[in-house]
Amino acid sequence: MIVADTNLIAYLLVTGPYTREAEAVYEKDPEWVAPLLWRSEFRNVLVLSVRGGRLGLQDAIGVMERAERMMVGREHQAASSVILRLAGESGCSAYDCEFVALALGLSVPLVTSDHALLRRFKPTAVSMRAFCS
Repeated sequence: MIVADTNLIAYLLVTGPYTREAEAVYEKDPEWVAPLLWRSEFRNVLVLSVRGGRLGLQDAIGVMERAERMMVGREHQAASSVILRLAGESGCSAYDCEFVALALGLSVPLVTSDHALLRRFKPTAVSMRAFCS
């Protein structure tokens, strides 16, 4: 099991330059979990893709539906006190610290491409490449 950040989910489901790496992560461990926040962040990724002309609206809706099916039963809530402590200590956003808090609470890695999380939360936060090696 891993905690997948929103970008990792997007890399897997929206074809782009990091899709192959995300597929390798999924092949190594297909049990992805995330905090409930992933839905709002992912919807924003899709809206930006529609606005940027990379996806049509119907395609974005389809991707969102696929993501929701993939994550059924895999959404968790992290403790607010832990999120706030991590954000205060690290300088990272509370949004990002939701993923870290969940990973710490489940004692599993957070696979992310977020450089700040990778720097501040070693060894919990790992890159796609490091996870697959």
